Amino acid sequence: MTSGSTPEVADSVDALYSQIITAGTYKAESIKVAEAAKVIENTQRDLNIALINELAIIFNRLSIDTEAVLKAAGTKWNFLPFRPGLVGGHCIGVDPYYLTFKAQAVGYHPEIVSAGRRLNDGMGQYVSMRMIKAMLKRRIQIEGAKILVLGLTFKENCPDLRNTRHRCGARAGGIRRAGRCPRSVGRCRSGT
Repeated sequence: MTSGSTPEVADSVDALYSQIITAGTYKAESIKVAEAAKVIENTQRDLNIALINELAIIFNRLSIDTEAVLKAAGTKWNFLPFRPGLVGGHCIGVDPYYLTFKAQAVGYHPEIVSAGRRLNDGMGQYVSMRMIKAMLKRRIQIEGAKILVLGLTFKENCPDLRNTRHRCGARAGGIRRAGRCPRSVGRCRSGT
């Protein structure tokens, strides 16, 4: 998607990107429209993941295998295949906050967007606590245990760790309080 501060700039930007982007471009009527489109794309994805995260929490409490449910639901033609997990990065984890800020500036308090963000922000702690409980159930001593964290970024082959949730989950979930500093491996290596 392209746009510009004037119609002439928009045409120039779109012409430039049209030479680079083989899938084609879409020239939005204004920068505000282009930015709003990007914000709702990321907010919609965030909310879809929040829904699946909440369902995963519910299914876990009901002793229902979330993966089996998602596989069965995937046989329906209109099912959107989102997966439970941590949400971060520099777009999906940030744009809903930007939208909420702008909405509140004009006197509107978005409830659904905020609820989705709260749920997704709490998933690091949820995952960490589930891991600790699983370790205790298997009589694995938390103190001194080696913890490996995989999947730190939000795209394959991407070294970008901005707003990644792995550190939040480790802190909030009690791993550090239990005396452990998780290690990560892969193309992106972090000290924590």
